[in-house]
Amino acid sequence: VVYTQSEILQREVYLFERLDSPNREPMKHLKAICFLRPTKENVELLVQELRRPKYSIYFIYFSNVISKSDVKALAEADEQEVVAEVQEFYGDYIAVNPHVFSLNLLGCCRGRSWDLAQLTRTTQGLTALLLSLKKCPMIRYQLSSEPAKRLAECVKQVITKEYELFDFRRTEVPPLLLILDRSDDAITPLLNQWTYQAMVHELLGINNNRIDLSRVPGISKDLREVVLSAENDEFYANNMYLNFAEIGTNIKNLMEDFQRRKPKEQQKLESIADMKAFVENYPQFKKMSGTVSKHVTVVGELSRLVAERNLLEVSEVEQELACQSDHSSALQSVRRLLQSPRVSELDAARLVMLYALRYERHSSSGLPALLEELRGRGGTDRYRKLVSAVVEYGGKRVRGSDLFSPKDAVAITKQFLKGLKGIENVYTQHQPLLQETLDQLIKGKLKDSQYPYLGPNTLRDRPQDIIVFLIGGATYEEALAVFNLNRSNPGVRIVLGGTTIHNTRR
Repeated sequence: VVYTQSEILQREVYLFERLDSPNREPMKHLKAICFLRPTKENVELLVQELRRPKYSIYFIYFSNVISKSDVKALAEADEQEVVAEVQEFYGDYIAVNPHVFSLNLLGCCRGRSWDLAQLTRTTQGLTALLLSLKKCPMIRYQLSSEPAKRLAECVKQVITKEYELFDFRRTEVPPLLLILDRSDDAITPLLNQWTYQAMVHELLGINNNRIDLSRVPGISKDLREVVLSAENDEFYANNMYLNFAEIGTNIKNLMEDFQRRKPKEQQKLESIADMKAFVENYPQFKKMSGTVSKHVTVVGELSRLVAERNLLEVSEVEQELACQSDHSSALQSVRRLLQSPRVSELDAARLVMLYALRYERHSSSGLPALLEELRGRGGTDRYRKLVSAVVEYGGKRVRGSDLFSPKDAVAITKQFLKGLKGIENVYTQHQPLLQETLDQLIKGKLKDSQYPYLGPNTLRDRPQDIIVFLIGGATYEEALAVFNLNRSNPGVRIVLGGTTIHNTRR
């Protein structure tokens, strides 16, 4: 995720191997750089490797803190003295965007409590992040969530135990780690998205910056899997947070720009200078042609899915469910779409889930009828079960915050004026709960009673460095909210992390 293969090649690294791949050839003329998570398995594999080294010399980097006993085991195995150095290089997480990280963990809790292996992994990921950013934070957590409290305590234990590693230069205002629980807002991951990155993840799925396009009708071989990374794709970097309508326009401009720069087919290559110019411009042309064909394919497929699955209409009803409280109109809209043959089973289930979360305690709830209709569509009980599981996971009984707070008149007028200016539209009215939580935090108004500090100390000033972590996964809609908060609050830096990055399917 961090480096492309061609960038590593430029550093004169010519061979990539996994430590666990069998039958590796001995190549004594090569030096080996090992970058590994400090797990029991990896240490064991490394011990085997050092007993019969295949390369001349080893530089070993662990992505997190390694125990003294493991280092001792490695030293004892290194009888031929091939190890040049062992270092901790903290990178035990996946850097998704410049301000977003993930641990690529699915299903971190069993019911209301942590799966212990996942708790350990999450603690390691979070502490490695703190070490790589050189932060020793104060910790706040969501009181209504037992997993949030557990994780906060585990991180604190590591900081206490490894106090020498965490002894960074003190800043005027200490950094803050805020630990939240996904179950407080199960609405956000269920909504269709309309900004580029979020939309790609929702409709196609992004996995470590890779997009699988193999299911696209008539796709060419070299576009079956493409990489979208803001680090080395300028178009993506400039468009990842823009709305779909704007991206259409930008794609058109990109195409036109490309057409203009195309080497003319009839170009006369008569002199050496002509040839030289052609060869010099060719790599840029080739790179641009790759970018153009990639984004045209991705955007084309998004448009096809939006039309095929009737997503504009679906999304409008989702936004109505998430942002307004007119029960009878919402129920009618959901019913209408459930009867439409153009709405896919997943989208039908998503609408019923949103309805169930929104109106679970409404006196004239139409949920039983909607569930029957879902069952009628698919002929199975699978989605019915999922609907009740979602309510059990993120329903009113569980939430510590008021997800559907009646917005005050000022907020409503602001929304309305924004709408008139055409910035906000009907498909992007929804703001994730995280936006409000962070907004309160930046203003110093986040209630200690709901988000207590771990330990006796509290922040007297407004926080400047904020790391917010969502147990149970973050979303690209929240990444967009954090990007905007960072932009509109100079002097405040927010990093968002989650056990995974969700879309509806996940």
